[in-house]
Amino acid sequence: MANTEASLKEAMGSIDGAIGVALVDYTSGMALGTVGGGKSFDLEVAAAGNTDVVRAKLRTMEHLGLQDEIEDILITLGTQYHLIRLLRAKSGNGLFLYIALDAGKSNLAMARHQLRRIEAHLEV
Repeated sequence: MANTEASLKEAMGSIDGAIGVALVDYTSGMALGTVGGGKSFDLEVAAAGNTDVVRAKLRTMEHLGLQDEIEDILITLGTQYHLIRLLRAKSGNGLFLYIALDAGKSNLAMARHQLRRIEAHLEV
């Protein structure tokens, strides 16, 4: 098991094209940890904004009566991929991993695989 900081650093180092990564509490919208980002990419703002995305999707699923769980939410931009992965472990309830990727430097399938692996070893 790895702690939050080590897991986020691993994501930045092992996922090609990673711009920034965060562990986010979607009940509050607060980032519990961030690695990467910078002046041109504010991970705190991204964490809060993606909290709204997660909440909206969960509400929609509830209204539709869908008895399922969200694995990933993918947002594709012209030059970036934004991947949101809800944590499944009981200790991670209400949390998601968020990673922004450079679309020209990343492999989306591999990024999803790596994020799933990192989630499995994350200790919150």
